[in-house]
Amino acid sequence: MEIYAHRGFSGEYPENTMLAFQKAYDAGVDGIELDVQMTKDGEIVVIHDERVDRTTNGIGYVKDFLYKQLRLLDAGSWFHDRFARQRVPALIEVMEWVQNLDKKIMINIELKNNVIDYPHLEEKLLKMIGQFQLEKQVVLSSFNICSMLKARRLHPSIEIGTLFEGIHESAIPKAKVVDAQAIHGDLLFVLSSEGRKAVAQGLKLRVYTVNDTKITAMLQDAEVSALMTDFPNEFLM
Repeated sequence: MEIYAHRGFSGEYPENTMLAFQKAYDAGVDGIELDVQMTKDGEIVVIHDERVDRTTNGIGYVKDFLYKQLRLLDAGSWFHDRFARQRVPALIEVMEWVQNLDKKIMINIELKNNVIDYPHLEEKLLKMIGQFQLEKQVVLSSFNICSMLKARRLHPSIEIGTLFEGIHESAIPKAKVVDAQAIHGDLLFVLSSEGRKAVAQGLKLRVYTVNDTKITAMLQDAEVSALMTDFPNEFLM
């Protein structure tokens, strides 16, 4: 079972920052999960919320900031004063970083477009992945099934993991509609009969967000391919 760092090593470092990603890599993770939104001038940036309020010292929607304005925000102090110099990364920074790592890791890019429709996000994202030749190291995911269908039409082989919360009988059919290779679900789903059906039908299961090492054996029994955690070090001991 692979270990993915949820928003990087977000249990001990400010989420979705280059520091959190580097610390996750240093811990020996198999992959990193991150979230993308888009700025007013079309830059793909790594931040979970549609608004900057929770994880920066700014106020407002990501979509209303120019990238150069967003870059001025402090994305670390909310977590702890010692991280005051952290910034909201552009996705291109992450791609450059991944390309230069000694060990190959997977990057799960979650498109945060289920609340705000970012025009041409899929096209821009796939173009960037192609430019860095990282097609084999990227998994795309989203709660927006239409976005994943668009991504599949644009790229016939990029790995897709459809995102669901809770147990849904529609999860497997929807994954098949977009020719997904995986379903990304919560604990309820991966331990359910629907989770077992997904595995039986050849879909990989990745589970979010697990911080309790005591259930590792249970997840292995459920044939979960990867778990996403805020504390990767605890699962890599």
